[in-house]
Amino acid sequence: MNARRSGRAPVRGYGITAWGRAFVDPVEAEADHRHITGARRYFRDRHVDSLTILPGRITAAVRGSQLDPFTVTVQPRRIDPPTVVDLLRGTGRLDALLELARGEQPAALRELIAPTEPADVPSSCTCPDEAPRCIHVLATVFEVAARIDRRPTTLLHAMGTDLPELLALARGGDDDGESDAATGEEGGPGRPIVREDWYGDRTPLPAAPVFGTVDPLTELEPAALRRALRASGVPATVIAEAVDDLAELYRLLTGP
Repeated sequence: MNARRSGRAPVRGYGITAWGRAFVDPVEAEADHRHITGARRYFRDRHVDSLTILPGRITAAVRGSQLDPFTVTVQPRRIDPPTVVDLLRGTGRLDALLELARGEQPAALRELIAPTEPADVPSSCTCPDEAPRCIHVLATVFEVAARIDRRPTTLLHAMGTDLPELLALARGGDDDGESDAATGEEGGPGRPIVREDWYGDRTPLPAAPVFGTVDPLTELEPAALRRALRASGVPATVIAEAVDDLAELYRLLTGP
């Protein structure tokens, strides 16, 4: 039965993708069953607030057994982006970066950036629990893993890099050492772009096309959107509200 129709909130999940699970496993390896079970409850009940993910530093405020929340800090081992790109190039897997750009989770890249042991993910908490991984730390890591499940590039960010940086390093690392003007210069609208010498003749690529702005909620097929919402179990009385929410989300994603 649909969770919305039954009146029950959907069960939250984390680590349901290989990339999300790769971030969780080294931390859970130091935790016992009691702490993991309690942290799962905190995660499901959304006890983790103010989650901030910065390169090599994750912080959160976690509501626990006391009036004031506990402060959690997780400091993933930062990777060296040039080394990652060199290893991908050496194994002929630079295409993993393009796979990630398409929203996939390439194993070749995950194996180079994800933590592999507990020491790669040190953590601390202001709670009095002296266990290697307290409930609050675990709940925070679960929240981060849930974000990685939704957006794999979150793992890159937490480990100290991002996809644009890796792509730039991949473009600039040609073997003959030629300048970026020959191999990676970006051209604006109307200007050619010269990339890696795939065909051996330094052929300039045509300029990228310029597309006008399109509002998919109004200019494509709004009737199809409403049919899809009805099929997903959204009551007919709230479809208009759901469309408004989607429009606001689209505005935030595409706005300046």
